[in-house]
Amino acid sequence: MSQSESSKSKILFVGGLLGLLSGLLAAYLLLQRSEQNEKNLSISPGDGVKVGLGILGVLKLISDLGERS
Repeated sequence: MSQSESSKSKILFVGGLLGLLSGLLAAYLLLQRSEQNEKNLSISPGDGVKVGLGILGVLKLISDLGERS
């Protein structure tokens, strides 16, 4: 089944908006925790790898949703 260009545009817009909002929320929470602990914001390379792998896992789950349909 082919999707119309309008439908594709809507899906991309909603996905981009959700990504923007979730990224802003994550940054806000990270800054809040940094302020509560009264420490400078620092992320170790190991933590960066953990976050990156977590994001890849979420993207894999989302891509698998399309295969079931």
